This record gives sequence, C-alpha cells and structure tokens, in this order.
Amino acid sequence: MPIAGILSGALVWGLIWYPYRALQEAGVSGPLATLITYLLAMLCGGFMLPRVRRDLRTKSNGVSGWWVVLLVFSAGWANFGYVLGMLQGEVMRVLLLFYLAPVWTILFSHSLLGERLNRYGYLIIALSLSGAFIMLWEPSLGVPLPKNISEWLGLSAGMGFALSNVVSRRAAHLSVEAKAFSIWFGTALLTAPLLVWQGGWHFSGIAPQNWLILALLGVVLCSCSFAVQYGVTNMPANRAMLLFLFELVVAAYASYLLADEAMGVRDWLGAILIVFASLLSGKLYSESARDEGCHCPDSGK
Repeated sequence: MPIAGILSGALVWGLIWYPYRALQEAGVSGPLATLITYLLAMLCGGFMLPRVRRDLRTKSNGVSGWWVVLLVFSAGWANFGYVLGMLQGEVMRVLLLFYLAPVWTILFSHSLLGERLNRYGYLIIALSLSGAFIMLWEPSLGVPLPKNISEWLGLSAGMGFALSNVVSRRAAHLSVEAKAFSIWFGTALLTAPLLVWQGGWHFSGIAPQNWLILALLGVVLCSCSFAVQYGVTNMPANRAMLLFLFELVVAAYASYLLADEAMGVRDWLGAILIVFASLLSGKLYSESARDEGCHCPDSGK
C-alpha cells in the first residue's frame, strides 16, 4: 500500500498539467481552475476539520503558530507555482527545475534545523547545480538562468516544496491531517489575490463539462494527498525518493505524446545529473533519520 500510494501520487503529478491546460484552452484560466480544484479538495477533506482545529488550538501557540503559517505559504506556493509553470512552459524543463528541490532542502535544513552537511550533501548540491547549468546555459547569454516566466515558476515552486518539507519536519507537533489541509488552504489562499488582480473570478462562464473536470480534479487532489502522506509515513525515505522519480518518467512520455514536446541532448544530460542528485537525497535523509532515530518526512504535494 505505501508503494501504491507514492506511485499514484507520482502518476497524478506527472499528468495533472494536461487537464489544467485543457481547461485553460476551454476558457477557464489556470489561477481560477487552481482555486476551484483546491477548494473542492478542501471540501472533500472536510471530515478532517475537527482534528485540524484541535491541532491548531492545542498545539500551535506562540512560535509553533508561526511554523504553521510558514507551512501554509510554502506548501501553497509549491503547488500554485507548479501548476502555473506547467501551463505555458515546456513540461520537462519546468519539472526538472522543480526537482532541484533537494538542493534547497539541504540549505533550508541547515539554516532552519541546524543539520550539518556530509559528503552526500555536498555531492547533491554539486550534481544538481551542474545539471541545471548544462540544461539552462545559453551561449548567446553566457548565464545559466531560466529563459521564461514558466521556468522561473518551476524553480521557485521547487524552493517552496523544499521549504514546506523542512517546515513539516520542524512542525512535528502537527498531525498528517493538519499538514495535508494546510497544502490545500495555502494554495487557495495564494491563488485568490492573483484572481482579484486579474479582474476577479467568473464562475458563471464555466461550462458544465468543465465543472465535471474541475470536480474530478478536486477529488483526485484530495485522494492523492492522502495516498502520498500514507506512503511517506510508512516507507524509508530513500525508497520513497526512488518511487517519486516515476513522476519524471510519466511526464516525459505524457509531454511527448500529448504536447509533442521533445528534450534535447543538453536537457537529457542535465536531467540525468538532477535525477541522480534526487536519488542521493534519499540516501542522505535515510542516514540522517538513522542517526536521529526519526522516520520519513512528509511530502509537500
């Protein structure tokens, strides 16, 4: 069951960009679709509210409350930035920039949790940044930076994902239900101001068939969150990280078949280094968990 939970999450997140793109082409903007689907996910997970309220009332006072706020915003941006980046950018490039998350996880763990870098940590940073350099370098510019807003969104969403995972480990007083609910709430909370800035939301213009897609996405997001949380709670981190990389395989095939996108040689070379760094990050955390006597981290998605 833990394996099935993580693989189902990887499958969903490797494909979820496609229905959001289809909705955008049908006139439902990415921010509006994101807001609706995450509100529906909150509705599906409404049975958790008593546990969530109890956690927030009894376990999140003072400094602990600020960790909750940071978790809400970091997890919310991880999901919102991921969806927005996938809407317009090249799927695999955005996703690979998102998968630089192990680098940011190491840095955030060092600054927020006081964890020390070992040989795996330095190697992960070197491999990930080398992969990004190869993939992003443009001879005409001479600077290895994302080339459009979608790639910047993917990169920043990976930072949010890493920060949410570190904060989730720090906020050990919170239940899995509270952490899952914070993901949905944070995503919806960050989406609303953008919609207001763009001129508000127009629910009346959404066709019935699009409402059906939105409802299905909401149910899938809610179910996927539970499945992934169950998987990472009941499986060693190094095995979980290996299974999460199935998302890259799904996205590579899906982007080729559904969006006619193909990766170049430099993209493949960068991808190999980034994937290898992600595999090593599971090894890094498994050693840390063994030293500290703890279990697996929660997933931000």
